[in-house]
Amino acid sequence: METINDIAKDFGTLYHPKSALVFYETKGRTTDVYVEHFDMDKNGNPINAHPLTVREANVLAKSLNTEKDKDKAFLKPNGILPTNILHINPSAEKGTVIWYTKAQQRKLFFVDSLKIPNGNAFVPPMLWKASKNSLTVYSLASDRRPTDKAKLHYAPFFNIYEDGKVCMGTVSIEIKKSASVEEFTQAWEHYFFNSYFSHLLGKHNPIKGDCVKVWKDLINTDNPFPKEVLKPYNKTLKNLL
Repeated sequence: METINDIAKDFGTLYHPKSALVFYETKGRTTDVYVEHFDMDKNGNPINAHPLTVREANVLAKSLNTEKDKDKAFLKPNGILPTNILHINPSAEKGTVIWYTKAQQRKLFFVDSLKIPNGNAFVPPMLWKASKNSLTVYSLASDRRPTDKAKLHYAPFFNIYEDGKVCMGTVSIEIKKSASVEEFTQAWEHYFFNSYFSHLLGKHNPIKGDCVKVWKDLINTDNPFPKEVLKPYNKTLKNLL
């Protein structure tokens, strides 16, 4: 899929150099360490060298603790856990979230070769599973909050493999290490719906019928997605846990 928006700036913070530390160590059997603190001018050059003070050491310790806490905060909710979140694995390295969305109208984008105009269309209820660098999606039969026995259907979109994994193409995925669960799910939904749909993968047709025609008929209308064209995936939500 080809991205049309660079949203990396929305998920990061720009930091400017403010100070630097230089550690000196004596040679010999017994070593002694001396720390010198430098301020930075507006061009990022070190100035005003002086021994590290107790106050500056405390500021440094607080900053290090804050960074450590940020890593621990990955996938934590901002408040009460959103009702659409179904499962969270908060591991800093292998963290995943499973969530669902109800049927909704979204702006969709298609490559010219599909001859489907870009525009708003209703999409079916969806089940999402994502890590920091991959996304898998399915569709659901109803808007009800799914249980672990809920039957899955193929997501009726282009650029999706038969196992549900989304081919993001050249889209650059930027998820903060300290992203809350709300930021995480919103970012993935944005990446998915703000990229161009381009083609079916392999011989996999995710619906019963002509995928191109279905979206042509839906674009720029208020018609609900025709759930009768959804194709069963033969797995349940429990298989994703």
